[in-house]
Amino acid sequence: MTHQIADPVVHRDHFRDPDDDQLRLECGVCGVWGADEDEGSTIVALGLHALQHRGQEACGIASVKDTRFHTERHMGLVGEAFGGSNLSERMPGRAAVGHTRYSTAGGSFLRNIQPMFADLDTGGIAIAHNGNLTNFLFLRNQLVGEGAIFQSTSDSEVILHLIARSRKAKIVDRFIDALARIEGGYALVAQTRSRMIGARDPLGIRPLVLGRVGEAWVLASETAALDMIGATFIRDVEHGEVVVIDKDGLQSIKPFPARAARPCLFEYVYFSRPDSVVNGRSVYEVRKAMGRGLATEHEVEADIVVPVPDSGVPAALGYAQQSGIPFEMGIIRSHYLGRTFIQPSQGARQKGVRMKHSPNKAALEGKRVVLIDDSIVRGTTSVKLVRAVRAAGAKEVHLRSASPPIVYPDFYGIDMPERDQLMAANLTLEEMREKLEVDTLGFLSVDGLYRAMGEPGRDNAHPQFTDHYFTGDYPTRLLDREIEDGGRDLAGRQLSLLVSA
Repeated sequence: MTHQIADPVVHRDHFRDPDDDQLRLECGVCGVWGADEDEGSTIVALGLHALQHRGQEACGIASVKDTRFHTERHMGLVGEAFGGSNLSERMPGRAAVGHTRYSTAGGSFLRNIQPMFADLDTGGIAIAHNGNLTNFLFLRNQLVGEGAIFQSTSDSEVILHLIARSRKAKIVDRFIDALARIEGGYALVAQTRSRMIGARDPLGIRPLVLGRVGEAWVLASETAALDMIGATFIRDVEHGEVVVIDKDGLQSIKPFPARAARPCLFEYVYFSRPDSVVNGRSVYEVRKAMGRGLATEHEVEADIVVPVPDSGVPAALGYAQQSGIPFEMGIIRSHYLGRTFIQPSQGARQKGVRMKHSPNKAALEGKRVVLIDDSIVRGTTSVKLVRAVRAAGAKEVHLRSASPPIVYPDFYGIDMPERDQLMAANLTLEEMREKLEVDTLGFLSVDGLYRAMGEPGRDNAHPQFTDHYFTGDYPTRLLDREIEDGGRDLAGRQLSLLVSA
């Protein structure tokens, strides 16, 4: 039979500011097992601080001591929620798991903050999830039809229900049973009363790393979190791997058929911290290589290279090095704007980019400027920056994007607009240039991005990375979206949605 979604919950966050052109990843995760007495929550809080860039909307930690769980979930930043000196007293235990989030599945509600916790017949379990399930609504609809009661609108709660309903005897087998039913991109860290479990989706779309600090084991979204807590990087959790850590050490399980990895390219373009190493590649060096490739593909006569800070800085350095054009900080970013800053009027809200980014007139006046950004989404922020650079006296502005044109939305954990709002999906290059009010416009090619990753180019038969936002080549089925669109994919092709009950 064909399954329809009855009374659907919010799947993507439609509440973002329409003038906000920043891409956001759903979240970051961190867990520790075997820390010094009652230090688990403190270590996790430090790790989450290093992952704050992955989610600034809310955060949470769950610790366990003597089989008793202690959980706190808060709106706001990690330092505001967990910065007190009494954290180990509030949340004791040698094991803890934490999460920092933006919302892409579900809305901005306290009930959606992770880690999510449940009492099962095997004991308590807390779970933190980075990514997005592409069959979340389908599974949720099934579970509700079977009598499940949901306390949130988050796709992560589906995983808890699947674990609870598994007929396997052991918690690890129940966890794997749940993984067999979910689709999409995910990195999971779960804490039970006697073990920590980590898992990465079969394609490795979302990152997860393993480290050690003293005798303790650490799982985290990025190596930057390991650096923050003084942990040693051991290795990446492999795609499709489940790691189980308990008093006997670490066990690796690979429960699913082997598949070629396809990690997300946007981890390198934008999301990961530049000082992180993701899947064996330095994010900083990849971004510089993107800039060098951009300079080779889109030469221009200019006086200075200016990054859009902060994420455009490494690519701009690479562009300047390759082209020989001097690098200048022509735009200064404020790092001290509170996330809850009240803008009293529509006019003030529209001027928000000037509060975040201010042109440096001394560097820009009378210059031909190459402006380097990591990506261009809707173009709303870009055109404001271009106008500000021109107002500061720039003679010419040549805009360069260190990633290819974004023409398709994401469904694996990136809060990305729908296709009709993506500038490159609706305008020609010349129309984009005119809309952005620049003298010239250039994007790094898809093959150029692959070369920056150390590959000779994109293997179209067997793509090495997840790159659907540039190519439309989604690495998994998008069941929820296909049902929503009446059985058609994003290109309008009719798909078979017959799913056994």
